Amino acid sequence: MNQTIDFLMRHGYSVLFVLVFAEQIGLPLPAVPVLLAAGALAGAGQMSFAGALVLGVLASLASDTIWYEIGRRRGAKVLNLLCKISLEPDSCVRRTEGMFAKHGARSLLFAKFVPGLNTVAPPLAGIFHMRLRRFLLFDVSGALLWAGGFMGLGWLFSDQIEWLAEHALSLGSWLLVLILVAVGAYIGWKYVQRQRFLRSLRVARITPDELKRLLDAGEQPVIVDLRHSMDFEAAPEMIPGAVHLASEDLEQADDAIPRDRDIILYCT
Repeated sequence: MNQTIDFLMRHGYSVLFVLVFAEQIGLPLPAVPVLLAAGALAGAGQMSFAGALVLGVLASLASDTIWYEIGRRRGAKVLNLLCKISLEPDSCVRRTEGMFAKHGARSLLFAKFVPGLNTVAPPLAGIFHMRLRRFLLFDVSGALLWAGGFMGLGWLFSDQIEWLAEHALSLGSWLLVLILVAVGAYIGWKYVQRQRFLRSLRVARITPDELKRLLDAGEQPVIVDLRHSMDFEAAPEMIPGAVHLASEDLEQADDAIPRDRDIILYCT
């Protein structure tokens, strides 16, 4: 434990900056433990709370600004890429856009506490052309709440965190094995959930190529574009002949949809 404390005292600020930046840029490296450790060391008088907090906020702001600019320049493509590499790609876009549409810039205040939204919210702000000054104001406020909150917990429970760290280190390599098993079990559970979801939809799905062949053959199915309004604003192109409806309005529009033809829905 003493060697660990000595290492953090010598390199703690650098480790904090690098891990926070890496997590916010999208790498699977957790920054919360080092924020808690920084708070605990600050509570023991071995680290500057203000200095660590400033570095954490700057690291978060740097990565978020990069994503904001990518979103502003590349549009919705970057959001689709982020969701493709997530553990829940089928609901990632709709869930994150729904939260952003509901709360707007305020979503940046709590985005870092919501898995998935923390990386997606900054490019969303760029995609929908939020003013840079407004983005920076809310993003810095959110980073202060996130980093300050976990560092504050580390400060308050510094004795308990030191006790946990000592016992964790006593496990040696077994601690790494336990962490890897837990992460693997979580990913496996998410994978099984997704496969069940896809199996339930597979019978009712039609591929874009199949739909094109259907249209080229002269068939006239009813095509309903259910994309979120934010998706539609970013890319207003539609399949020829499609009707755009919000998913929440689909039930109310039931009478307006012909029932004598095949009905095809798409939302991305």
